[in-house]
Amino acid sequence: MLRRLSFLVAAGLAAATLTSTTAGAAPAAPAGTRPPTVQCEFTPTPENPAAKPVTIPPATAVAKGTVDVFFATNYGSFVVRMDRANAPCGVSSFVHLTNSRFYDKTQCFRLTNSARLGVLQCGDIYRQEEGGPGYKFPDEVTGKETYPRGTVAMGNQGPGTNGSEFFVVHSFANIPPNYTVLGRVIHGMATFDRMVKAGIADPDLDGPPVRPIRILKVLAFD
Repeated sequence: MLRRLSFLVAAGLAAATLTSTTAGAAPAAPAGTRPPTVQCEFTPTPENPAAKPVTIPPATAVAKGTVDVFFATNYGSFVVRMDRANAPCGVSSFVHLTNSRFYDKTQCFRLTNSARLGVLQCGDIYRQEEGGPGYKFPDEVTGKETYPRGTVAMGNQGPGTNGSEFFVVHSFANIPPNYTVLGRVIHGMATFDRMVKAGIADPDLDGPPVRPIRILKVLAFD
């Protein structure tokens, strides 16, 4: 595991300096078998067009296995292991947006550190909750979700409004189980500690960070 993480971080750091990347391929299945799949409902939102050029993801998503996603930020790097079985449509959409470079050179506009909520919210291209991918899709929740430190989940503006917005829990999140869990941070939580330490430009500790948080590059490794 440590060797794989070291390779992943090193590969991601090297790739983050490039101007182009090769999209990760889907995991190969044994000969004669196919991984389980589900059908996803990605609905165009012409009233909220895509903030960056991106197509609608394929309707069929793999529902088994994991994807490691590397993030390079101006505070350091981190790696998220996403679970296709738990949120096949959410993970498929995230990988699709990653391979379309949707998240590259974007800014995270919301950082919280209150008694109820400690998260970093990203994925909005223009400003907080504005600038999505031009489509939405339903939640993948059971009603039993919890959000401990390191959880990565989809953000939304109500049921069935998932798009590109996501959040990372840097401490805890006492919130209802309404948010699709994509996976967990498996490397780099110290990056979020540095972000929180730099401060939040709001007396309620819920708003823009004092020093802008920028996502430089995101890479998906199946």
